[in-house]
Amino acid sequence: MEKLTNREEEIMLILWRLKTAFVKELIEELTDPKPHYNTVSTMVRILEEKGFVGYKTFGKSHQYFPKVTQDDYKQKYVGGIVDNYFGNSFKNMVTFFAKKERLSKSDLQEILHQIENDADE
Repeated sequence: MEKLTNREEEIMLILWRLKTAFVKELIEELTDPKPHYNTVSTMVRILEEKGFVGYKTFGKSHQYFPKVTQDDYKQKYVGGIVDNYFGNSFKNMVTFFAKKERLSKSDLQEILHQIENDADE
């Protein structure tokens, strides 16, 4: 699985949220300045070639959907960040962000609570 460019990632985030979309719908969701229809269409075809996107045909139009889950993508690339910047330690990463973002003890307790609840499921 390849790392996405910023614009490809922006398109994928929209597709992951919407589940399916036509190019026109993607453009509506993109940040300003909005790219031209042909630009977005080309980017979606590139994402298709990379294996991230599939489509259903409706006449001359295509409705696109993600073939790679957001969780799979996050796992691959967040893992790389943890390896490269935090010595392969999630603890170091969490500590870094806790200090950087000045998380309160109650925030950290809430995070622990969420982790424990997820582990129980």
